[in-house]
Amino acid sequence: MRYSIFQVLKEGLTGHRGWRPAWRDPAPQAEYDTIVIGGGGHGLATAYYLAKVFGAKRIAVLEKGWIGGGNVGRNTTIVRANYLLDGNQPFYEFSLKLWEGLEQELNYNAMVSQRGILNLYHSDAQRDAYRRRGNAMILHGSDAELLDRAQVRAMVPFLNFDDARFPIRGGLLHRRGGTVRHDAVAWGFARAADALGVDILQNCAVTGMIVENGRIRGVETTRGPIRAAKVGTAVAGSSSRVMAMAGMRLPIESHVLQAFVTEGLKPVVPNVITFGAGHFYVSQSDKGGLVFGGDIDGYNSYAQRGNLPMIEDVVEGGMALMPMIGRARLLRAWGGLVDMSMDGSPIIDRTPIEGLYFNGGWNYGGFKATPASGFAFAHLLATDTPHPTATAYRFDRFRTGALIDEKGVGAQPNLH
Repeated sequence: MRYSIFQVLKEGLTGHRGWRPAWRDPAPQAEYDTIVIGGGGHGLATAYYLAKVFGAKRIAVLEKGWIGGGNVGRNTTIVRANYLLDGNQPFYEFSLKLWEGLEQELNYNAMVSQRGILNLYHSDAQRDAYRRRGNAMILHGSDAELLDRAQVRAMVPFLNFDDARFPIRGGLLHRRGGTVRHDAVAWGFARAADALGVDILQNCAVTGMIVENGRIRGVETTRGPIRAAKVGTAVAGSSSRVMAMAGMRLPIESHVLQAFVTEGLKPVVPNVITFGAGHFYVSQSDKGGLVFGGDIDGYNSYAQRGNLPMIEDVVEGGMALMPMIGRARLLRAWGGLVDMSMDGSPIIDRTPIEGLYFNGGWNYGGFKATPASGFAFAHLLATDTPHPTATAYRFDRFRTGALIDEKGVGAQPNLH
């Protein structure tokens, strides 16, 4: 069924009896050509592009829980391409281009809102760093504007401009950035992949890898063994545990990243704003809640909940940026399990086990990378060669020293 205004009108006039489930709930087959472990945004996008672009058949996506129950539904919904380094900027610009056409591509309302992202700066050194970043973005085909204090004040007059400790001196504006409804992304990719014949197997946790003579032959699951010639993993914060089943130890740590939303308010925050003097970012949802977040919790964890000290730290950043946020009541908080690589950049690569492929280490960049990650991973699975925008995302960069240290603060997850 193709969604359209005419379909909505027809169903409204006929009692809504013609709607069908967005995707099937099939039983697992004994064997597939390709298995994608992880039914989040990256895994579903991979399966979709494998079928749509590369013509692959007999594909299964294995999800241990339900579609939309992992990180894809536990983030602050921001999409952007304001990166600096050559290894990252072309990839995220490719992702942003895919976001811009995603709703037409999937025939699904993902609520893509290119409301713009404003990164504030508070010192001359930070201004110069943003000028460099903006120039790199423009050279790679993206957009960037360096704003002075007056231009920022005209755009967001409610910020605390005159604080003696964190005076706002300007900002880097990325107009094509914005937000996307996170769970709608999962549902849209799931529906589109299912329409191309992909089997989406929910409540199907992987419990082991079937490896014979150095080659993957399939996986053991809670719904029985499933064999396949190729297996790709895209399981975010569970990467280390899943790859350990194949005897691999990853250059990755798992941390909780908390996010928060307030009660619904009248429109006040017109775009996404990031605080340059602290790790704080905020936008306003279509329901009116202020959605914001900050740093990861500083200890390794596989829990989807965080701690109170980090909540205090994030709220302090918000109060320093816009004191009026202190009058808003916090509605809820949640945690996503993020996979922090040792240089702050992702990995999309083959493994030493023939037929086993890995996609992970997304740090803070997982949601915004969803369509490009799926496309690049599908390209790797289909052709055994990296996508042109993902050639730097290799395992061996940690051995050779060719790190992509985007944040420039050291190769430790706790410093990202």
